[in-house]
Amino acid sequence: MAHEVLRPLVVAACWLVAGMSAAAGENLLDLPIGDASRADRQIAVTLDGVTDTRTGELITPAELARRLASTRVLFIGEEHTTPEFHDVQLATLRALHDAGREVLIGLEMYPYDQQAPLDQWIDGKLTESGFVDLSGWYVYWSHHWGYYRDIFNYAREQGLRMYGVNMPRAAVGIAREKGFEALDPEARRHLPPKIDLTNAEHRRLFRAYFSDDDALHSQMTDAQLDSLYRAQVTWDATMGWNAAQALEKHGGKDAIIVILIGSGHVAYNLGGVRQLAANYDGEIRSLIPVAVRGANAAPVGSVRASYADFLWGVPGRDGPGLPVLGVSLAGRLGKEPTKVIQVDADGSAAQAGIKVGDVLVRLGDTPIASTTDLQRATGDYAWGDGVGLAIRRDGEPLTLDLVFRRPTPK
Repeated sequence: MAHEVLRPLVVAACWLVAGMSAAAGENLLDLPIGDASRADRQIAVTLDGVTDTRTGELITPAELARRLASTRVLFIGEEHTTPEFHDVQLATLRALHDAGREVLIGLEMYPYDQQAPLDQWIDGKLTESGFVDLSGWYVYWSHHWGYYRDIFNYAREQGLRMYGVNMPRAAVGIAREKGFEALDPEARRHLPPKIDLTNAEHRRLFRAYFSDDDALHSQMTDAQLDSLYRAQVTWDATMGWNAAQALEKHGGKDAIIVILIGSGHVAYNLGGVRQLAANYDGEIRSLIPVAVRGANAAPVGSVRASYADFLWGVPGRDGPGLPVLGVSLAGRLGKEPTKVIQVDADGSAAQAGIKVGDVLVRLGDTPIASTTDLQRATGDYAWGDGVGLAIRRDGEPLTLDLVFRRPTPK
């Protein structure tokens, strides 16, 4: 699953800032940061249970909806390739809708300038495949559509409006390299009036996402790290602000907007929640699913009560929930964008015999000319499906028998 990992690694680079003193390798679920009233205690997570971390009570999804009665913005964190996290998101949307709330949905994967296809989807004007292609799902998002299919179908069935809340990539690049003042007026309109880059606890959290032997980030200069941190804060600030603006523009007085977003933007209420709270008067809450078992089925142990306002226990999982090929491609790094530059040792590609230096040509009947093409084509398969993978190796054509298989748990 290497190519699916590269983008999160670059994003995660934003969690590191120059001058950080926090030790790498800290337990991300148990840092003494965030809300002071909860940062000094741990809390248990119950499988298939919702815990209110402010009181320590174990509650039902229906009670969760009641406790969110005055909440205007709810951030739900996710691990993008863990189906159980998306099950929690869907269950929360159902609970809120069943409670009679007007529910809007904010989406990390789409920038704010991609609203038309989302409206067409909710209005029933697009087929599923038509929406995936027209909206640029695999252009803007690298993760299998199947992880989100049930959420999108539920939103359409119930008429829940969906809004892209992210910043266009080009604008994020400008903010990262040149600062917020370099953005044009339209992009700046989608940022809150105040953006805070100085919070020490947020920076500690960023640093905790890296291991001590992280070669990618250890070689970066202070200036490079600062620019990446600025990009991360741009995402945090933009997504919360755009969601709140969509709520104010399109929602009624009792509406709630639920933002589906990576857990790193939500953890300890230090990312999107904090940036929005400085610019918005409505009540903001956070919910993050937590796997009760981590790698090798080891219990996660205690979770810091300040990690989120609500925790929802889910099973642990080894590896991606839906098929991935397990390669990284050269992309813009060279003249052959589909040249393999990394192979996941346990992935489907490695099992099929793919090697570094091979050039992908076609998956089944679908030509592969880019990483986006590969992601789109892979989305049509399930675990256990077999397909021919045409490649060039040392200039010679070759077709391999590929079967999408999960990595064997260690």
